[in-house]
Amino acid sequence: MAKFPSVSRREFLKITCVGTASLAASNLLPGLPFVGRVLVQSDQVPDLEVRLRAVESEVPILSGNPTRVWTYQGEVIQGDAASLQVIPDSYLGPIFRVRQGQHVRIHFVNELAEESIVHWHGLILPEAMDAHPHYAIAPGETYVYDFHVINRAGTYWYHPHPHGATANQVYNGLAGLFIVTDDEETAAGLPSGDYDIPLVFQDRSFDAENQLVYITGGMMTQMMTEMMGFLGDNILVNGKTEFELDVETQAYRLRLLNGSNFRILKLGWEDSTPLTVIGTDGGLLEAPTEHPYITLSPGERVELWADFNGRTVGSQLLLKSLPFTGVEMGGTMMGGMEMPETTTLPHGEETTVLKVNVVQESTEALTLPERLSTIERYTLSDAANADAPRTFEIAMLNEVWSLNGRSFEMDAVADDEIVQASTLEVWEFINVVNERETTAMEGEHGGHDMENMNMANGEVKTQDQMAHPMHIHGVQFQILERTVDDAFREGWETVSAGYVDNGWKDTVLLMPGERVKLLMRFGSDPGLYVFHCHNLEHEDLGLMRNYRVQ
Repeated sequence: MAKFPSVSRREFLKITCVGTASLAASNLLPGLPFVGRVLVQSDQVPDLEVRLRAVESEVPILSGNPTRVWTYQGEVIQGDAASLQVIPDSYLGPIFRVRQGQHVRIHFVNELAEESIVHWHGLILPEAMDAHPHYAIAPGETYVYDFHVINRAGTYWYHPHPHGATANQVYNGLAGLFIVTDDEETAAGLPSGDYDIPLVFQDRSFDAENQLVYITGGMMTQMMTEMMGFLGDNILVNGKTEFELDVETQAYRLRLLNGSNFRILKLGWEDSTPLTVIGTDGGLLEAPTEHPYITLSPGERVELWADFNGRTVGSQLLLKSLPFTGVEMGGTMMGGMEMPETTTLPHGEETTVLKVNVVQESTEALTLPERLSTIERYTLSDAANADAPRTFEIAMLNEVWSLNGRSFEMDAVADDEIVQASTLEVWEFINVVNERETTAMEGEHGGHDMENMNMANGEVKTQDQMAHPMHIHGVQFQILERTVDDAFREGWETVSAGYVDNGWKDTVLLMPGERVKLLMRFGSDPGLYVFHCHNLEHEDLGLMRNYRVQ
C-alpha cells in the first residue's frame, strides 16, 4: 500500500484553502490573478469591499531622509469611498470607518518578503476571520476576510499576527484603526467629523540616516531586550514626531490607542486638568468618569471628552506621560553590573507626548451627556465556573515566558483551555514575580561580545518585575476585581488611579504582583483562538496560548 506523506494541520489548511480559493476566485476580483485562501465567503454583495496590501515603502518622519517602513495600503472596491480614511504622510494604515451590522470583505495581499496575517483587534469574529497565527500567508498570497460587524460602536484596530514576527512587523509600521459606529452612539450627540480625532501613540528609535532602529547591540543586550520588551527613544503620534494638534475652543472626542510594542503610558494634562473618559476598548461607558490620569498599556484604547472651551486663543496645553514606577526587570549581575539600558527614554520617565494649540474661537457649545450607553452587567454568580475560576499564572520559567508553565504551541490546547460556546466564565490572571538564578559562564557564547561585562563563572540574580497587558481574542470582557501583593503596592499605586475598569475591555494591564478577575461570555462560533501578552516581544517569545470554543 502506498504511503502518503503526513502534513500538519497548518499545511492541510493551506492546501485546502488554496483549492477553495481557486474555485472562488472568479467571485472575488475578476480579471486579477489570485493565489491565497478563501475560507468562508458570502454570496451576498458586501456593503464594503477593500483590497488591503502590506507593502514596503518610505515616509517622511524626520527632517531629511525618508524612513523605510512597512505599511498597509487600502483601496475601496465596493461601497462608500469615505469608509477608508488615509492619514497623510504616515506609515499607519488607512482608518476603517464602518457601521454595526455592515457586511465587510477585505482582500489582504501580502507583498512583504515574509509571511503575515491581519488580526482585527477587539472585533468579535469567527476563528477564520480573527486570524489565528496558523493562518499566516506567504509572500505573494492573498487572504480573504468576509464578516459582519457585530461589535458595538468603538475604537478597534488591526495589526499583524504571525507567530514570532508580530513585534518586528508592528514596529516597522503595520497597524491601523478600525472605527465602528452605531445608533446608540449617534444618539449620544458626541463631537463628530473634524472634532473626532484618532491619536495613535507609538515609540520608535532612529539612526543618523532617519532609519528605524529595533533590537541592536551585543548578544546580551539583544537577549535581554527580547525578554523585557523594546522601548524606543521617541514618542510618535499618528506616525509623527513632535506632533501638534490645533483645536478650537470647543469639545473634542479624542480616541487614544497605545500601539507601542512595550511602553506603558500614564497620560495626564500638564496643568492637572482631570481627564474625562467616555469610552474604553469595547466602546462607550454608561456615563462619563473623571481620572487624574489614564494608564494605557499596549493594545488598550480609551476615548476622552476634551473640552477646550474657556481656553485662550494662542495658548498651548501639553499632554504628558507622567512618571511611574514598578515595571522594571531589575537585578544585579555578577560583579555588581546592572542590566544594560537600551533607550534614552526609560520606562516611567516623564515626557511630553502631545502639544495642543488653541488656535480659534468657536461658537459651538456641546454639553457632555450624563448618559452615554447601556451596558449589560455580569456578576460572578452568573458565571458557569463561579466556584472555580480558570486561573492563569504569568511567569518566566527557564528563560521562557509562560502561562501556567506552558508557552505557545501552534495548535495545542490543554484540557483547562477548552471552553463551551455561549457560556459566561470567570478567568483570573496572576502576574507572578519570581527571582531567578542563572549561571554566567565566561566565553560560553563562543566569543561573542558580552557587553564588556567580563562575567566570571558564577550566578546571576534577576527579578522579573514586569507588567503584562493581557489580550483575549474573540471576546470583550468586564473586569470584576483587582488585587495586588503588598510587596508591589507602591509601584501599583503610581498607576492604579488611571485604570478604567467600568466598561467593555479586550486588553487588561497586570502590574507586578497583581491579580485580575475577568467575566466574559464566549460566542457561539466554535474554533481556536489565542490569548496573550500584548508586550509584543513577550508574545513572540511564547507568552501566548490557545483556547478552544466548542
